[in-house]
Amino acid sequence: MNIQPLADRVLILPTPAEEKTIGGIIIPDSAKEKPLKGKVIATGKGTKDEEMVVKSGDEVLYGKYAGTEVEIEGEKYLIMRQSDILAIIA
Repeated sequence: MNIQPLADRVLILPTPAEEKTIGGIIIPDSAKEKPLKGKVIATGKGTKDEEMVVKSGDEVLYGKYAGTEVEIEGEKYLIMRQSDILAIIA
């Protein structure tokens, strides 16, 4: 994969949603909580007003409705602005 986000955008691979069962009943994908953390795959170069703080390989937390979901080579990713990232997990 050769994708380079532009400006202050970040490409994130979301952590898969956990499989949960309630009394043997499997919860369908549509009812699962959307994961709120993931791994940074690629970053843009930043803007003159905003320097890039995150880098490839960082584990991050982001808002519930942050980013745009894209599918690349069968894998689902999120593209979002760096300002949508809430924290870097150390």
